[in-house]
Amino acid sequence: MTDFSEIRNACMLCTNCPLHETRTNVVFGVGNPDAKILFVGEAPGENEDLQGEPFVGRGGQLLDLYLNGVGLDRKSNIYITNILRCRPPHNRDPRPEEQQACLPFLRQMVKQMQPKIIVCVGRIAAQVIISKDFKVSKEHGVFYERGGMLLMGTFHPAALLRDPRRKGDCFEDFLKLQDKIKALGIEI
Repeated sequence: MTDFSEIRNACMLCTNCPLHETRTNVVFGVGNPDAKILFVGEAPGENEDLQGEPFVGRGGQLLDLYLNGVGLDRKSNIYITNILRCRPPHNRDPRPEEQQACLPFLRQMVKQMQPKIIVCVGRIAAQVIISKDFKVSKEHGVFYERGGMLLMGTFHPAALLRDPRRKGDCFEDFLKLQDKIKALGIEI
């Protein structure tokens, strides 16, 4: 069984960037650490900072609808985390130096989990994990292979709340994910 306790403890004590000074909670992650599917967002928002869990606001409710629509559940068969563990002020985009300060924690999590699929939730996560030139509007739902893992980028639920016209595109990405899970024989 995967044990994130050392990584979690290091995150709780982290002072690698100035964001630790304004955080309410470290937002480490939630789900099954033995899952073969890892969802990675960009950074906690206000609700996440207050509750200490990723994707718990309105965007998280939308994400849960998509997950449930393809037989996934944040508590049982996936794991969800972010590039950053602390909220940037006013939910601004994470700065490159903040991303670099937090990336070692994500790398350690991936090394321990050994997921088969990583779903990058939003442009920033996809640019950090898949390619710095990733365009979510053009490349969403496309799988890339790297290091024995499949990587896919999709829309951030907060972006879908701002532009509901992309909700159908996002659900298509989740249907592609469901097909890929079945094709790989991943038990969920």
